[in-house]
Amino acid sequence: MAPANLRGALNIGFQMAITIGILAANLINYGTSKIKSGWGWRISLGLAAAPAILFTVGSLFLPDTPNSILERGNHEKAKRMLQRIRGTSNVDEEFQDLVDASTAAKQVEHPWKNFTGRKHRPQLIICTFIPFFQQLTGINVIMFYAPVLFKTLGFGDDASLMSAVITGVVNVVATMVSVYSVDKLGRKALFLEGGVQMVICQVVVAAMIGRAFGTEGEAGDMSEGVSSMMLFFICAYVAAFAWSWGPLGWLVPSEVCPLEIRSAGQATNVSVNMFFTFVIGQFFLSMLCHMKFGLFLFFGGFVIIMTIFIYYLVPETKNVPIEDMNQVWKEHGFWSKYVSNDNVTTSPP
Repeated sequence: MAPANLRGALNIGFQMAITIGILAANLINYGTSKIKSGWGWRISLGLAAAPAILFTVGSLFLPDTPNSILERGNHEKAKRMLQRIRGTSNVDEEFQDLVDASTAAKQVEHPWKNFTGRKHRPQLIICTFIPFFQQLTGINVIMFYAPVLFKTLGFGDDASLMSAVITGVVNVVATMVSVYSVDKLGRKALFLEGGVQMVICQVVVAAMIGRAFGTEGEAGDMSEGVSSMMLFFICAYVAAFAWSWGPLGWLVPSEVCPLEIRSAGQATNVSVNMFFTFVIGQFFLSMLCHMKFGLFLFFGGFVIIMTIFIYYLVPETKNVPIEDMNQVWKEHGFWSKYVSNDNVTTSPP
């Protein structure tokens, strides 16, 4: 529904909501930890029902997209909806683009089979590897287990919870940076800068943990200055993720697929993301126990690989209308050989 020049910022509203939710959860956990009766954890879990209720009620008021209405054959209603969301009656050219894309999509009988074909190989790779790499940045080490991690590193109970709150605030602020800059600087610039910054921070954090606790993870301690420095680099890492791989891991796969395979592409993107979220959540604590500070180097290695992946294989999609996205693949140095001229949908003159 978003216009091309604002699509990035509006799409990142999704990630912004996630970061605000994480911060709210950290604040609630910090507050309920002060309850002496031992009921704090029950309150923390129970309050999760509040956003679920808001989400359910809010979904009743969501309008259908013009594309969705077109897919069901109601052209006039689709045009009125496009005029409503654009705030103008002059939408004839854009609406014709949508009609052409919808017509082409209806000619595809098997979207899943079509998605795995040669001509959509670029979209398949992007929608699989970007969510895979997003989870292997190591961000869940910080955001899921921040209190456990900080306590393990020598912070006290209250200090570890407060440190989690601090990283949550950094997460929200840095996501705002992405909202402001993604449609100005472009997707690749944020991806590449974020990747370099994350690698540097992970290497420094690994070195500091290794110096304090040794290669065997034996008991050690950190001075207040070292602990503060550790928190700074972790926050710098969270900030880099929050303006790069966090929001762009959802944005880019959502905008590279043409209408005929969009549902298959989005399903793949979300499925891969959720699966590896589960995997990291299940195995992180065991990995931390066995790998010690090497865990940060493990994730840092993946960040290097994914940054190279972005540099060579992901095209810039800033300000490109979704209906014309196949033109991007045609002009890409590597992927152009997979996209023949007859597979490229362009706007009518």
